[in-house]
Amino acid sequence: MLRLSRTIQVTESVSAIECLAKSVPELSKSRLKDAMSKGAVYLVKGKKQKRLRRAQTMLQSGQCLQLHYDEQIMQRSAERAELLLDVRSYSVWWKPAGLLAQGSQWGDHLSLLRQVELATGRPVFLVHRLDREASGLMMVAHQAKAAAALSLQFSGSEMTKHYLVQVSGQLPATTLQQGSIQQPLDGKASHTRFQLISYDEATRRSWLQVELLSGRKHQIRRHFSAIGHPVMGDPRYGNVSSSSDGLALQAVLLGWQCPQSKQQRTLSLPEHLKIYSSDACTGVSKSSCS
Repeated sequence: MLRLSRTIQVTESVSAIECLAKSVPELSKSRLKDAMSKGAVYLVKGKKQKRLRRAQTMLQSGQCLQLHYDEQIMQRSAERAELLLDVRSYSVWWKPAGLLAQGSQWGDHLSLLRQVELATGRPVFLVHRLDREASGLMMVAHQAKAAAALSLQFSGSEMTKHYLVQVSGQLPATTLQQGSIQQPLDGKASHTRFQLISYDEATRRSWLQVELLSGRKHQIRRHFSAIGHPVMGDPRYGNVSSSSDGLALQAVLLGWQCPQSKQQRTLSLPEHLKIYSSDACTGVSKSSCS
């Protein structure tokens, strides 16, 4: 699979596609246009860069293009996100597993932000992240002011964040009674609260409801791995917790203060989108199913 990065100095007035075709003979015009539409081409201005999508954009001498092309990434597709709430200055979506929160230098067609931008026709601002392998609720702001207000809530304890998680093994009674992990991450205080939903003797797996009281990178995955019960399907911290069903972690509830109305709002993921249902209680023991 072809993978390349090129920096191209523009030396004449020329369309973007003609400039790329001349400078990157390894790729046909159709593949270059596809790369542009998928966010793999940038117009660079000093320290700033902007994705350039229009093939016929006229360039001037002295400008600079960058191309980051990965054939494997270009060929991928992603499941569509689902709109659950639209408040104009921000919206809330169901992000399917496998969809990035935002694009990378290799493109943005596999990202929630790009899907939302195309679906709404409005500006998009990242409020928070959800691991690519995870699914569930994600907020996207459409105004910079709303993005700042919501991001501040999310990074602190002002926003309620609940998750469904399946972990390997049966948690000891003392651990369940404590219902809390407060192990520092990256030198910062980190707090994860949890309670048991069900335990399956046959698979030796536990379903938990988890609440994040802080917002560190991969906090849930790192905390449960640290206590010896990694999240099922976790490719990074899971060790023996492989699962053909993917990462068993889903954001199922958000509670926040609306930046527009200043009222408290709560949104739960619809049942048909949840990775856990009451059917999972079949054959469980030492559990309380809800």
